Amino acid sequence: MDVTMATVEDAQRPARKLPKPERRRFQRVKINVLGRFMLSNRNEYPCQVVDMSPGGAALMAPVSGEIGERVIAYIDHIGRIEGVVTRLFEGGFAMTVNATAGKRDKLASQLTWLANRNVLNLPEDRRHNRITPRRPFSDVVLPDGQALRCKIIDVSLSGAALATTARPALGSPITIGRMRARVVRHFREGIAVEFAMLQSEEMINNNL
Repeated sequence: MDVTMATVEDAQRPARKLPKPERRRFQRVKINVLGRFMLSNRNEYPCQVVDMSPGGAALMAPVSGEIGERVIAYIDHIGRIEGVVTRLFEGGFAMTVNATAGKRDKLASQLTWLANRNVLNLPEDRRHNRITPRRPFSDVVLPDGQALRCKIIDVSLSGAALATTARPALGSPITIGRMRARVVRHFREGIAVEFAMLQSEEMINNNL
């Protein structure tokens, strides 16, 4: 086959389509969850995820790293994700989410739950029945490092109500026993908090 014939045949072949950028394959949803992330310097920083898809996320953070820099993040309700910085914006950055197909399916389900929770305004997820913990008191560590002994008014698989005079700002991360949580509401007797991850009754009794 001569060069002329090869050129004609190449021209007749349908053009191969380039794959679309990954960010266009997934629909992002607006969420509001806290977490921590680590850049290549191995320092940890707090962050807030403002929107996310199974293929990427936008984080508000005190530092942003460099384009292409590896990121490992631990996000409340989501767990561990990793990827690279793709875009910088004022107050934060966007990153890819590298995951298997199975992990992406799980992420899609988690994001759907988070988005619906925000729309329905269910910060404490009252769909979970309240349970009585074995111990009615627990140690609470506030964002400033102050440690308090608090009475547990009630608790569910997703959150708890605590009797305390402390009033950390809404969204503040705290620790109850050995569990991470954040403040979602103030009321006369104390505060309501949401656990970072959905718990089992056994985990609550072992970790509060």
